[in-house]
Order: sequence, then C-alpha cells, then structure tokens
Amino acid sequence: MLYRRLGRSGLRVSALSLGSWVTYHNQVDVGAAREMMAAAFDAGVNFFDNAEVYAGGRSEEVMGAALKQLGWPRLHYVVSTKFFWGLDRAGEGVNRKDTLNRKYLMQAIDGSLQRFGLDFIDLVYCHRPDPHTPLEETVRAMNDIIQQGKALYWGTSEWSASDIHAAWQIADRHGWHKPLMEQPQYHLFHRSRVEKDYARLYEDTGLGLTTWSPLASGLLTGKYRSGVPEGSRGAMENMAFLREGLLDPAKNAAVLQLQPIAAELGATLAQLAIAWVAKNPRVSTVITGASKLSQLQGNLGALDLLDKLTPEVLARIDAVTLPLAD
Repeated sequence: MLYRRLGRSGLRVSALSLGSWVTYHNQVDVGAAREMMAAAFDAGVNFFDNAEVYAGGRSEEVMGAALKQLGWPRLHYVVSTKFFWGLDRAGEGVNRKDTLNRKYLMQAIDGSLQRFGLDFIDLVYCHRPDPHTPLEETVRAMNDIIQQGKALYWGTSEWSASDIHAAWQIADRHGWHKPLMEQPQYHLFHRSRVEKDYARLYEDTGLGLTTWSPLASGLLTGKYRSGVPEGSRGAMENMAFLREGLLDPAKNAAVLQLQPIAAELGATLAQLAIAWVAKNPRVSTVITGASKLSQLQGNLGALDLLDKLTPEVLARIDAVTLPLAD
C-alpha cells in the first residue's frame, strides 16, 4: 500500500480508502462490513470514511459495530464523519438539519461518537457549506470540537475554493485549528474543481484531498452502457437522481473507448478509473466503495497500475474523456 500525508499534517493515509456511502446498512450489514474492512486493512487500507447522514446514522452504527468486533488498536486506523444534513429522521428540529450552526455541530459530534462507540473521530468534515450561518461561528465550533478532544482534524466537503480560503483565514487570524482537507467528487468526467479551482489552495493553505466517486457512481465501470442493471446503485430508488447521468450516451460511448486502454494495461475499467485519480499527487486518498468482497479486492488492484499510467497513456485517456469533463 502507498501512504500519503493528509495535506500539511503529519497524518498518513492509505492512497486507497474504504467508504460507506450507499452501502452500509442498505446493502452491507455488520458481518459483511467486518469482512470487507478486515480485507481492506490486511491490504494496508487505514482510512474508513463515513457521514452522519448515511443511512440516517445507521452507517456509523454498522461501522462502529464492525470496528468493535475487529478490535484493532486505535492508532492503526483513521475514521471520518461529516455533518450538515442531520439524520433525516422524523421529529428533527430546525437546528438539526441543513446547517452548520454551533448548536447543531456541538451535539452532532456527540451523536456520532455514540454511534461509532469511539472516544474521538480522526477527521470531521463540514459536509456542505451553510450560507445561513456566519462562517466564523462554524470555524469556531470546529476548533472547539478539536480542542475538546472529540476530533483530531477538520475539513470541508464540496466547498468552493473561496469559502475554504475564507475559513482558513478566519482560523489563522484567531489562532484556531485550520481546515486541513477537502472531500470533493473527482473522476475522469468531473475535474475542474480539483484541477483548477483549488490550484492555489494546495500551496497557500496546504489543502489535502480525500476524493469520492472515482467511478462516477459506477458509470466508469461500463455497467450502464445497456441500461440500468438490476441490483446496481442506479436501480436503487433512493439513488434515482443519478440515473440520467449514468445513462448519458456520450459518456457511455467514451467509457467503451477506454476499454482497450484498460485491456492493454491488464486491468479492468474500474481499476483504470481509480488509478487515474490516485495518480494525481494532490489526492491524499481515493475513497472507494464496495457492496461485496470481490468488488473491494478488484478495486484494491488499481494501485498496480500507477507506474503504467505514463504520460502517453494519460494523454490517450484525456483524449477520450476530457472533452466531456466538467
């Protein structure tokens, strides 16, 4: 396994990590989570990503139960969660959903710790920006969460470069803990934020990246070229919003053109797509997902391709995908 520092911190995370979005509780129970987390850990994966909103908090419960059964030393793994949307359960108050105000954040961290069964969470993200809460209030709350020992580092997910920089400046001015990492979507068809918008932040603030959706929710595996397969992510009713993008004719045609490139490298389309993301030195870790062990094992094989992604191969990939990327 390859390990990279998370931004300018001393924390090292595995280049490939395992996330729980969509799968945990919905497709993966505690037993399956334990099996896949154990296989990932044995392969060198040390970062496991989660969020409060995933399965209404039950994803954290599944991962927490798996961690308890696995019994790993706490120093050996990194766990994350993200706050903004709340648990999406009936009876939530106005200060419990779609916000980053102090009241919500200070109680959200306690809820996550309880569901995980942990004393602290390594990485905590503000899952989306909140235009209705003063940024200074959010930054101070995140600093206080770290000061109280409930989290070690904090960052953002899907924030604009200007908002990240503004949060960093507020923290710098007050001597508070600064946002360390951003979790953006990044894959062959979604590039501009990582490659252009954040370009100055890497040098100015030392921003690290824990990217998600390297397979574009499965589009880059080629499975949606003939429609939506039964049992796939696109077939799930709560994922219906993805279907239009997954069935995009131009992008599916491009994926077909990537097939011979992957074959020449002795890889699957999924491995090629994941390796392409990991090849970017700004990416600290690529968050992968899996609903079964064989899928996880296939994804982990992507690291074997890194040395094969020469400038010539990357140029061939760009010729196919860059015209369709945003």
